[in-house]
Amino acid sequence: MSSSNGTGPTLSKSTDSTPHEVATHGGRNPWLAVALLGLVQLMIVLDASITNVALPSIGADLKMDESALSWVVNGYILVFGGLLLLGGRMGDLLGRRKLFMVGLVIFSLASLFSGFATQEWHLIAARCVQGMGGAIIAPSVLAIIASLFTEGPERNKALGVLGAIAGSGGAIGVLLGGILTDKLSWEWIFWVNVPVGLIACALTPFLLDESRSGELDQGFDFFGAITVTSGIAALVYALVDANNAGWGSGQTIGLLVGSAVLLGAFVLIENHVKSPLVRLGIFKNRNVAGSNIVSVVIGAALFSMFFFITLYLQPALGLTPLQTGVRYLPLAVSIIFSAGIASALVTKLGAKTPLLMGLALTMVGLLWFTQVSADGSWLIDVLGPSVVAGAGLGFVFVPITIVAVTGVAHEENGLASGLINTTQQVGGAVGLAALAAVYNHRKEQITDLAPNAAGALSGKLEALKAEGAAPAQMQDIQMQLGQFAKGVTEGVQSAFWGGAMFAFAGLILGIVLIRSGKEDVAAAHAAGPMV
Repeated sequence: MSSSNGTGPTLSKSTDSTPHEVATHGGRNPWLAVALLGLVQLMIVLDASITNVALPSIGADLKMDESALSWVVNGYILVFGGLLLLGGRMGDLLGRRKLFMVGLVIFSLASLFSGFATQEWHLIAARCVQGMGGAIIAPSVLAIIASLFTEGPERNKALGVLGAIAGSGGAIGVLLGGILTDKLSWEWIFWVNVPVGLIACALTPFLLDESRSGELDQGFDFFGAITVTSGIAALVYALVDANNAGWGSGQTIGLLVGSAVLLGAFVLIENHVKSPLVRLGIFKNRNVAGSNIVSVVIGAALFSMFFFITLYLQPALGLTPLQTGVRYLPLAVSIIFSAGIASALVTKLGAKTPLLMGLALTMVGLLWFTQVSADGSWLIDVLGPSVVAGAGLGFVFVPITIVAVTGVAHEENGLASGLINTTQQVGGAVGLAALAAVYNHRKEQITDLAPNAAGALSGKLEALKAEGAAPAQMQDIQMQLGQFAKGVTEGVQSAFWGGAMFAFAGLILGIVLIRSGKEDVAAAHAAGPMV
């Protein structure tokens, strides 16, 4: 692999198939493959957010407290984030189409069992298995796209589709979750995956060809796989449970130290084994290294945005899950529209310019969100910043996805895909944990009323109104609910200030680390993958 001299990666001529690469795509329409991959990508992305709006219904049916309910989401995130890197490399070695199909079967069956869960441990276990299936599928999707198209406009368009899906999946998940929970039942947020996953698996042999590298006969890096998977899982677990266990608790500190030791051991192993799980030389490609660093901050700024918007719309403004989901539509449309523009801009200007534009728009949108008010409305307080932040999302996810696999040898597409997915997930865990702590600290300065207690008070207030109670009888409840709304609102404001700071950090890092201007686009068009 050619390395940079401090100014960015040097691209060299190569054929479409390296000596290690086995890939055939003759005679098949690659855009049908992109449609299939996009559908599956949407299923995986929205599964992290579709559950949020159904948690109250799940808790009521399965008698789960708030701590247990958090693991319906965290269990998925933990396993998904921990196994992404391994899933990507296994696809390179064993075959990306094969691993894609295996992941679809695992994900679909886990979704089926999630819907049939009758006890909390059953649901959490099924969600963890879902995360395993997602970790196998997600890097395969990006790697297959990279193997279908050579670098240039066509690949940019295809990756633009994936970028739009990655950005809008959270909003679509909230909308779909609200509709299914309100009109059917919470079980359907899981069951809807089953026909989609199995039909996609059945179509895969007809639309996708196998692509893999031929390195498995050199041995598998077992100890590297164990250390990196355990290290990432320990890091994600420490972050997602830090607000429950305490940031200064023995659990959190122990997990963070353990994660650092395991990841340090992984780096040592990769420097000495014959066939490493992660060839560290890939980071000599400045854009690969830079995109993954920036991706951590992007995940921190953006993944938690959906969480805090939902908090404002439901507990603060009192909207139902369905009403909340519908109000996410402008955000989703804004992401999809801007992603299409970003894809075209990358081809003309390179990835850096639209990426920086996206980060700047995201920062503006998050700063605008800091102005929400306890007696506000969706139209005045949420619609405008949603559209601006959505445009930023579309402009961010498309170029960062393209940069992450630009100049990467074919046989390492899965590795590069696993890396960018992993850094986004870790960044999302970091951001949500940190900003949730900020939110809780500010909210608790104003009110100690929990969401479930506020919900019970709201129900009591409605009952008193129906009975025609005197205003004096309802005054105390109204005051408590007013304080709760104020606490939630000011907590959300503080969290959005933190998110805006993450976006600003991403903007600075993007300026410094990413190299992808017009000259890089021309080079990428003229050259094959970097080897």
